[in-house]
Amino acid sequence: MSDVKITTADIQKLREASGAGMMDCKKALEEAAGDFEGAVDVLRKKGIAKAAKREDREAHEGVVIAQTNEAATEGIIVALNCETDFVARNENFIGITQKIADIALANKPADLAALLALPYEAGVTIGEKVGEQNGIIGEKVDLSRYELVSGAEVLTYNHSNNKRSVLVVLNKAGFAEAGRNVAMQIAAMNPVSVSKDDVDPAIVAKEIEIGKELARNEGKAEEMLEKIAMGRLNKFFQESTLLSQKYVKNNDQSVDQYLRSLDKDLTVTMFKHINL
Repeated sequence: MSDVKITTADIQKLREASGAGMMDCKKALEEAAGDFEGAVDVLRKKGIAKAAKREDREAHEGVVIAQTNEAATEGIIVALNCETDFVARNENFIGITQKIADIALANKPADLAALLALPYEAGVTIGEKVGEQNGIIGEKVDLSRYELVSGAEVLTYNHSNNKRSVLVVLNKAGFAEAGRNVAMQIAAMNPVSVSKDDVDPAIVAKEIEIGKELARNEGKAEEMLEKIAMGRLNKFFQESTLLSQKYVKNNDQSVDQYLRSLDKDLTVTMFKHINL
């Protein structure tokens, strides 16, 4: 084996040029003593550099997994993407995603980059393992999302098809059933935030502008547009923010009212929702 130092940047450059997996690129660079063109030739001779430009493809399928620690005070959610449902349903692909989730929960890295840098197995990082799957599977494979949350009580919902997962953080412990119910609410109703106070200002501005334009197109007087738009904005808040939504198991209550019926101070502090 060559003593030439192979950097992560070298491996990534070769991966982008060839479409081969991270480990294949690393081995090719080592075999070529660090020479880029020589490494490309190594890959071509092995028939590995067959998937160039894979990065340009769309990877909308995949597997999402959310899980918590035993105390239910910390939770993670990861999404490993691929191109086809056929690959997403493969037991090995699901197993890789599960192992990445286990590593994430055990180590609690700060962000996706830190997660990718963690060891997947001896001598192989998670990033390298994911990259390796590009060459093995013949599709674009990408660890696209990672979220870490903590709180008094963290609950999960994982849909049976592995394509939708939710993490919910409650401000009080001892309400596991309620937390799971709210997690299912999020999966079903896809709120944009916990409450209207958390909605991105850009979304609010866009909804107001759309409301004004709709009213204008309906022939409403210009001086009435702001008032009409604000009314539509309030309806948007009721339908699209979690605590204001009608509770799916009892439409006579909002989610906020459901939680407060269990404990007057019970609420949701945060949620994460990934839906492929």
